Amino acid sequence: MKVLVTGGAGFIGSNFVLRILETRPGWDLTVVDALTYAGNRRSLDPAGDRIRFVEGSIADAALVDRLVAETDIVVHFAAESHNDNSLDDPWPFIESNIVGTFRILEAVRRHGKRLHHISTDEVYGDLELDDPERFSETTPLNPSSPYSASKGSADLLVRAWIRSFGIQATLSNCSNNYGPRQHVEKFIPRQITGILDGVKPKLYGSGENVRDWIHVDDHNDAVVAIIEQGRPGETYLIGADGEQNNRRIIALLLELMDKPADWFEHVNDRPGHDMRYAIDASKLRAETDWRPRYSDLRAGLADTIAWYTDNRDWWEASKVAAEETYARLGR
Repeated sequence: MKVLVTGGAGFIGSNFVLRILETRPGWDLTVVDALTYAGNRRSLDPAGDRIRFVEGSIADAALVDRLVAETDIVVHFAAESHNDNSLDDPWPFIESNIVGTFRILEAVRRHGKRLHHISTDEVYGDLELDDPERFSETTPLNPSSPYSASKGSADLLVRAWIRSFGIQATLSNCSNNYGPRQHVEKFIPRQITGILDGVKPKLYGSGENVRDWIHVDDHNDAVVAIIEQGRPGETYLIGADGEQNNRRIIALLLELMDKPADWFEHVNDRPGHDMRYAIDASKLRAETDWRPRYSDLRAGLADTIAWYTDNRDWWEASKVAAEETYARLGR
């Protein structure tokens, strides 16, 4: 099967590529990535010559059309994805997440190809801390940032192309990923790399905000399960029952990295900061054989810490730029 992976040099996309090479050696992979600040060509070094890499933007209609014509299925990871950056400059999120997804949809429609579209649980807004409910496939979209609004818009475009034009597509909305090769602007790698540099972790506000964490390999295995076993036209939520508040995540990182429990500092909360995400993945589990392998968050974080410890040359340069941006934003 010929597979086009968009955003394959980013965090989740690069881990998907490496996971596919391990678990589906018969898949023929082409990766397209614009190599913006969040894409790292070195993340694909372990793939060697087993993949074809194309540098380019998914907003480039001619490039997307040519690549889609050559493939059987598009696995669409490419996206601008950092909330703080979307608050600072929304346009790249509109261009990549909405215009780029439109380009892919039109190419898929024109050439009769299949699509799997990867999205986020942030399109659903947030839940109250004491709310027993969790997000499901029927939860109304209620985004609260330019990033989540752009992803929600992309989701709606995919659903519209399924209904209006009959394209063969599936969608997935996943909870917060963690693991190796994640850009240091994101919460967990920012704290890990800061501690490695002797800098106290930064905690937004009170730290009570809850995220539903999943290891990136579990997410990507779920994507494969949906591609192979899911029903065309359906949306599946991906989660591993990993709800933890941000304060608890920092506590675990400090413990695992041999730092005092109070060795962190509070910073100004992010505008519109969602309180709680929680995923109900019962549909995915009922319709596929997927089950998470990383059920122990502590063990997953320990593995992630080890990766960043052993790969300083991968993140040190981007760390400087990320912290300069955070300093400018006061966070």
